[in-house]
Amino acid sequence: MEDLFASINLTLNQELPAITELQQALFTELSIDENQPGTILRDFQTLIDFIQPKGVEVSSVNHLLPLKVLSELNLQLSHPIDTKLKRPVQKSYPYINGLYLLLRSSGIVQIKSQGKKQFLVLDEAVLESWSRLNLTERYFTLLEAWLIWGNNEILGERQDTWNNLFKCIQFWARIPDPGLKFAKYDDQQVLGYYPGLHNIALLELFGLLTIKQGKAQEGKGWRITSVERLPLGDAMFRLLFPVGIIGKFEEEININFGQLQPHFQPFFPEWQNNLILPKQGFTDGIYIFKVSVSKSWRRIAIPAKRELSWLASTILDAFDFDYDHLYEFSYKDRFGRTCTIAHPYTESPPFADQVRIGDLSLEPGTSMTYLYDFGDNWKFDVQLEDIQPTDNKIKKAKILEIHGDAPQQYWSEDNDWDEDE
Repeated sequence: MEDLFASINLTLNQELPAITELQQALFTELSIDENQPGTILRDFQTLIDFIQPKGVEVSSVNHLLPLKVLSELNLQLSHPIDTKLKRPVQKSYPYINGLYLLLRSSGIVQIKSQGKKQFLVLDEAVLESWSRLNLTERYFTLLEAWLIWGNNEILGERQDTWNNLFKCIQFWARIPDPGLKFAKYDDQQVLGYYPGLHNIALLELFGLLTIKQGKAQEGKGWRITSVERLPLGDAMFRLLFPVGIIGKFEEEININFGQLQPHFQPFFPEWQNNLILPKQGFTDGIYIFKVSVSKSWRRIAIPAKRELSWLASTILDAFDFDYDHLYEFSYKDRFGRTCTIAHPYTESPPFADQVRIGDLSLEPGTSMTYLYDFGDNWKFDVQLEDIQPTDNKIKKAKILEIHGDAPQQYWSEDNDWDEDE
């Protein structure tokens, strides 16, 4: 294989590879539409149309698509696959899994609660912004949603250390000129771990490589016989190599599209606009939380202007716990990423005494986890039931309802550990 990136271990002080004149010409001559360089725009629109107009009910924990819609959606895509699985899940369909990743990380959809059910619905404001983009702008929006912002946590997997750009660059450098061949199922298993089958599927949908499929066997899932690099993929990852190795986007909290625009706009001048996401704002009112631990729960009202540290203290009071330990709140944002807000005495911001309840952009029906005491790991489920109008009579947190006896915070075999302390 040509020394595509010189070495994946290049230090930042060494000369980084530049794209060739032929690769520059490839970019300049490329005309992006719904079917080229890959079918990503067509398939993404298929997924949007599938969700309209009422949304799709999703799983309660990771908000993934249910079994009952996967087979139907699979047949509507440009690359339908045969899994030969009796009960396939979303992950069993890598093209669907990859498209779902783009859907969530782009912000075009939100998770909304309807009673005890969760639904994946389109965000009309973001969809309107999307509709104003030309095809080139849409292509690169989805490319950024994938390579920069598409954390695998959205798919119900562990939070990534590295973004997909870094992982794909590493994988790309390992594909020889003739491609990677997989003579049997066991040979392709490595792709499921790194860079992930959904990333392999997206590489094809974006027109960066080709996949040859084999005949699936009962109970074994999608069969890949080979993957081969395409010239566009060589050019794109060569151009993005410095960005991917530096990894400068990992610490950014807010998603802002257009990060790669300076790199590609010289070759794609039609890329002028970017997808606009609504800014997170303050939502005033009285927040009603149902806080549960063990077999007991408490209903708590707290003004939006109170800091999260007030809620933490009120929960401890409600369950007769002491204040002697550290804590953290964690919840999923609209993009499916875990956000953590910790005790003021911990090391990593943001801190609970600096974040107001109304700053969290929580929707009724969503939950947070309140982890108290990092030794005993008490986990309280904190579900937002309602946001009521502002009430000047409620200026502090208030315990509205008590159900069940609070669990004993400290316990020993003879039940006298507290007294000895």
